[in-house]
Amino acid sequence: MELYFKLFEVLSPVFFIVGIGYFLGKKKSDIDTAFITNYSANFGAPALFIFAITSSGVTYSVFSEYFFYSVIALICFAITGVIFLFFMKKDISRELPPFFLPNTGNMGIPICLFAYGSLGMGVAAAISSLVVLLHFTANIFLASKKFDIKIILKSPSSYAVIIAVAFLYFDLEMPKFVINTVMLLGYAMIVLILMSLGVSLTQMKVFSLRSSLISSVGRVIIGPIIGFILIKIFNLSGYAAGVLLIQSAMPSAILTYLIASMYSPKEIVDNISSMIVVSTLMSLITIPIIVFIALKYFS
Repeated sequence: MELYFKLFEVLSPVFFIVGIGYFLGKKKSDIDTAFITNYSANFGAPALFIFAITSSGVTYSVFSEYFFYSVIALICFAITGVIFLFFMKKDISRELPPFFLPNTGNMGIPICLFAYGSLGMGVAAAISSLVVLLHFTANIFLASKKFDIKIILKSPSSYAVIIAVAFLYFDLEMPKFVINTVMLLGYAMIVLILMSLGVSLTQMKVFSLRSSLISSVGRVIIGPIIGFILIKIFNLSGYAAGVLLIQSAMPSAILTYLIASMYSPKEIVDNISSMIVVSTLMSLITIPIIVFIALKYFS
């Protein structure tokens, strides 16, 4: 029974805040979340990475180890996506990002924080930092079918990850006033983005339910299976293994839709939008199961 209470404590804050956003989106259909997106990209996400990586107590060896495991996991997610898209006769290049770029930051980090405390948040940030870097490289490359180094150079999150990892590697202590500042900025972003996710669920549309359901299986069901297989192959254990499993189960990231809307044709954008909505709704069922397994066997 204690495990069920823990599960409720972990998930209820996240789902409640998403629910607030959904309620506000239903009440006022023209809510513009552009401010939240800009704040998160330029201030919130960089601050969260600096805070999570430098103040969680996670060591550089653990960070680098799970960064490596996340590389393998994302490659497996991408291969899964290629297989699904090939048999569905979809655009493999432009529709691949939602398969291998899960919502590890806005949903994954807070869930891992509530499940395993600050150490869990640190490992979750290691995985999420790779996902964010790929958003501004592979995601844009696949959506536009061309590579632009300027996007990376203009991304504050890229510099934040480099700075945070440097402090971790050299075992430097981040000044207290910096920690306090990035903590406020990062936590504010989590609340705003979760609410924005709820709003987005009222604004995005599902254009092909059957296709979206099949694609979402590749993200929220095959994803955690891949995570579990990696845990067994590398004989991982403890809270860090649980974080890897939870992060593998996250639905498709909304950022894949935002980037697609900038670089891809409308048909592709509609397909990605549908997959995000369906995978997020499916995750309301699958995430509690995965978190339960993580808490029971990897604590």
